[in-house]
Amino acid sequence: MEVLIFPDAQSLACKSADLVESQIKTFPDSVIGLATGSTPLGLYEELIRRHNENDLSFTGVKTFNLDEYVGIPANHPQSYRTFMDDNFFCKINIDSSNTQVPNGMAENPLDVGPAYEKMIEKAGGIDLQVLGVGTDGHIGFNEPTSSLGSMTRVKTLTKQTIEDNSRFFKPDEFQPKLAITMGIKTILDARRILLLALGENKAEAVKDMIEGPLSSMCPASALQLHQRTTILLDEPAASKLSLKGYYKFVGEMQDDLVRKHRPSDWISR
Repeated sequence: MEVLIFPDAQSLACKSADLVESQIKTFPDSVIGLATGSTPLGLYEELIRRHNENDLSFTGVKTFNLDEYVGIPANHPQSYRTFMDDNFFCKINIDSSNTQVPNGMAENPLDVGPAYEKMIEKAGGIDLQVLGVGTDGHIGFNEPTSSLGSMTRVKTLTKQTIEDNSRFFKPDEFQPKLAITMGIKTILDARRILLLALGENKAEAVKDMIEGPLSSMCPASALQLHQRTTILLDEPAASKLSLKGYYKFVGEMQDDLVRKHRPSDWISR
């Protein structure tokens, strides 16, 4: 697990975009797992800028989103399909047929997970998975106590997650309590993982993820098992790390090594 700490959200967004851009330029047919929420918006905005100004192309890229609510249609304002279309897909040159989001309106939601796993397998697996982390340590909608060996499936959301996401729904609007999410094993099967965390409200979860024990009570701690995970944090999100100074020192040393010896070491496949 590589931990990188940045002074602010903008510098974090630029670095994460550097890494995603390197992946796409090296492998134009990359398969990328994507996350929703406020945390990756800076990354998406920077990638859109590079597409518009620097001709970064997404024509060969395939994407799989982590999750979707059960019970709201794809065109609902709070669906994750709408979020991705509005904030990313419709602003780049990606083929919409290459963008996959779980079907929250399937006749039988229990059938969606196995079918989604087959689509990922058919695409050749995920080269790079982008993640955020919840205040309780969840990744995707893998809530605390989720199996570390889980695959894409229906999950019941915790009260904390429902409360955290309630700001996106009107007081009289239906707010789902179920979601379809990639499982922890599905995430760990990605060849490369990039997790972004911003803000002091994520600091406790970040500490548990990086420095705490491997535990289903903090699903993100499963990333300790992955050989090629990079964690990008702003200063507030990193504020509770016991070894914060060490991570910064390691980052400086790694930058020097990669520049001198293996400039494309970050790329997966």
